[in-house]
Amino acid sequence: MSTITDTDVRTLFLERTINAPAQLVFRAWSDPKHLVRWWGPKDFALPHCEQDFRVGGKYRFCMRAPDGSDHWVRGEYTHIEEPHRLVFTWLREEADGDIWCDTVVALSFEERGSRTVLTLNQTTFATTAHCDEHRDGWNECLDRLTHFSETQPC
Repeated sequence: MSTITDTDVRTLFLERTINAPAQLVFRAWSDPKHLVRWWGPKDFALPHCEQDFRVGGKYRFCMRAPDGSDHWVRGEYTHIEEPHRLVFTWLREEADGDIWCDTVVALSFEERGSRTVLTLNQTTFATTAHCDEHRDGWNECLDRLTHFSETQPC
């Protein structure tokens, strides 16, 4: 894995249209009782979910894979504009606590009628491989969010 200098290929951009109002989709991100029901890639669980949802507040999640391995992420909320925008730092930890991914995630929630267009921008990954790995994980996570938001009232 080599580090490259082109930030365009090390920046993740995803967009998803969800058949639910922005307030409901935003709430799914802001409350641990909702997060534990949808967060993580397909077939992952969220057995540990600490969240202080305020600007300057911190979060720490453990995503448990189907094989039983734990994947820790933590960070700080840097911008909250309910129900339109959410920005937070994203630090992925190794089992020994070393950080292998240090990025910023920016979400926007644009209401269009009764739907929400959610955009996710995560930048800047150290390698394209890290970006690709997160693209796969976030797509599965957003699939779960879409299903949760469209079927579960928050």
